[in-house]
Amino acid sequence: MSKRVLVAMSGGVDSSVAAYLLKQEGYVVSGVTMCLGISDAEDDTTRCCGADAINDAKSVCKHIGVSHSVLDFSPDMEQVVIENFVSEYVQGRTPNPCVRCNEYLKFGKLLTYAQKMGFDFLATGHYAKIEEEGGVFLLRRPKDRKKDQT
Repeated sequence: MSKRVLVAMSGGVDSSVAAYLLKQEGYVVSGVTMCLGISDAEDDTTRCCGADAINDAKSVCKHIGVSHSVLDFSPDMEQVVIENFVSEYVQGRTPNPCVRCNEYLKFGKLLTYAQKMGFDFLATGHYAKIEEEGGVFLLRRPKDRKKDQT
């Protein structure tokens, strides 16, 4: 039986290639896009994993022959990431919302979802090094620091 992998699909090249390569390696791949509900202040359209990104990810998944789903994480984005950013900024600190999003949403809530749905792995298109220490897999800085997305 093949291992199942859930691929976090942004609609971009990196995650699309990751999904394609994993399927080529024999994994049972499913794509998922997190809808985060971030709107563009200029025209009030959703831009961060919005309709265009979702449609791009869906199209890629259809093209490579894998399923695709969308998870609405917009309430979590507002409560966990944006409210924290505003609170920290008001106190004179400079928070990094991407770090908080990765910790709580991508490698928190999305990983929990993948585990509950019976996936063996969660993959992204991030450029990072993975090392195993005592049966635990850890993200590490890759060789090429210019491409580092850890």
